[in-house]
Amino acid sequence: MPEKMKRILIVLGLTLVLAIALASLGIAYAGGVRGVGLVGVWFFFTFGIIVVLAQLIPAGILISSLIGTAFSSFQKGEMPIRAT
Repeated sequence: MPEKMKRILIVLGLTLVLAIALASLGIAYAGGVRGVGLVGVWFFFTFGIIVVLAQLIPAGILISSLIGTAFSSFQKGEMPIRAT
């Protein structure tokens, strides 16, 4: 992978994590959490969202490829679903 693409991906990844962290901080603060508890709730929300996204993105890719293979044909000239 080229060095420029690596830098772009790193910046995009850090931007995503920062946006999630700031949104989590805002939700916790608006919910009335103050003091040291704010830091705990902030980390809980931030890493909870990141873990969920880390599971949902590959699962979405797998299920979309499964659906794609179920409804597509293996031969180019063949129709994927027979209409009667």
